[in-house]
Amino acid sequence: MISFNYETNFELENESQYEDWITRVIESEDKTAGEVNYIFCDDEYLLQKNIEFLNHDTLTDIISFDYTMGNLISGDVFISVERVRENATEYNVVFEEELKRVMAHGVLHYCGYKDKSEDDAALMRSKEEEKIKLFHVEP
Repeated sequence: MISFNYETNFELENESQYEDWITRVIESEDKTAGEVNYIFCDDEYLLQKNIEFLNHDTLTDIISFDYTMGNLISGDVFISVERVRENATEYNVVFEEELKRVMAHGVLHYCGYKDKSEDDAALMRSKEEEKIKLFHVEP
């Protein structure tokens, strides 16, 4: 089950559309959707999580905690809406597209994709673009 939680003044429009899309993203990688929780928050909230759990005193757009077991994809995806808005401006894309990129990024990590090396990051970016396109495909 895909769920959405809000720790800031933001809400997805049409949650069911996003839920269906994330399920398709997971299934397109030959995996099964388990419990995936998206927590939308502000910079301060995510900074505290970054310090508390990862010992990183830096702002970030996403932190994901992976509880995947085998092919059953599960985890908590924390997303700073403030960071996503700033990144959208910086990369000259609309907010909704950048948000989808970050949302896909979280579950792609659970599917086994990494982004630490240059090659891994390029593959991750390619997968993000591929998965964003699934948003408009009807199941």
